Amino acid sequence: MIRVLLVDDSPIALLTISRILETAPDITVVGRAANGQEALDLIPALQPDVICTDLHMPVMDGLRFTEAVMQRFPRPILVISISVFDSKSDNVFNLLQAGAVDVFAKPRSGLRTADEPVARALIQKIRAISGVVAFTRRSHGAARVSPPPSRPATVELPPVAGSFDVLVIGASTGGPLAYEAILSALPASFPLPVICVQHISEGFLPGMVSWLDSCSKLKVKQASHLESLKAGFVYFAPEGKHLTVNANRLLQFSPHSEGDLYCPAVDVLFHSVANHFGAKAIALLLTGMGDDGARGLKRIREENGMTIAQDESSCVVYGMPHKAVEMNAARMVLPLALMADKVVTLVTGAGRK
Repeated sequence: MIRVLLVDDSPIALLTISRILETAPDITVVGRAANGQEALDLIPALQPDVICTDLHMPVMDGLRFTEAVMQRFPRPILVISISVFDSKSDNVFNLLQAGAVDVFAKPRSGLRTADEPVARALIQKIRAISGVVAFTRRSHGAARVSPPPSRPATVELPPVAGSFDVLVIGASTGGPLAYEAILSALPASFPLPVICVQHISEGFLPGMVSWLDSCSKLKVKQASHLESLKAGFVYFAPEGKHLTVNANRLLQFSPHSEGDLYCPAVDVLFHSVANHFGAKAIALLLTGMGDDGARGLKRIREENGMTIAQDESSCVVYGMPHKAVEMNAARMVLPLALMADKVVTLVTGAGRK
């Protein structure tokens, strides 16, 4: 059983989330708290596996609570907040920097009106992050989550011909902080357009894009249909639409199809990049649950593009990169902290002998 502690100053929200989680046979709500301080006092006795917290609360808000949990009782934290919809606020993303694993958006009309897909997505999110068990401290003080240490990363550098024209990146759980680490480290002079897919809850994207834009020397934006690619720009796939590049190397949207596990999907983007950029592409597959992106990464490698997977020790969830490594889709396996420097080195010509 996954033991969950709920923290929200709204009694209705606590009741509604409890009812949603009660429908899952493998999840049990072990406690409820109206603010961070109350929840902090409950943790030693309840020993929850996952904590779900709101952002805005009296006495102790979600940010202070997350910081305190990571210092005293580190465990997976899921932020459930309406503030996700505020594209001008970085408060929710400050919680990720403080150690929260992921964010889930409360429906604008309130949790009482949450439909079955919303309930199913929340349950899936809690199941996904419940397996994140080991926590470490980052040098700048914020907490991060990582799985147990793995074997040293393997690195392969086969010959790659020609120059690169595009950088593509895919991520899921743990992706926002991984994107922050990479995009904040790319220089303003980075000469390639960057195209990204992040598995997201509804309403999450505008705030994430705004936050990443404030962290990056490049311009971070949501992609537009039939938009031309430009160096110095980072394009994120929109919510609920697949993002591809077409034969004219324009960004193009396609709708969600029945049977799609993810929309936007990393595989859909990566396959189109393999088709139209081939060896001119660099592709990064970052932390995330499942296997989305692994097959697309392999297609880019088959076209002699440069493919890099995040290593296990730096992933929040070692799912997508793990599948890529199993499929021999990655030319290189690197810790997150080295990825941006490696990309810059590749683009400037080093490592191509």
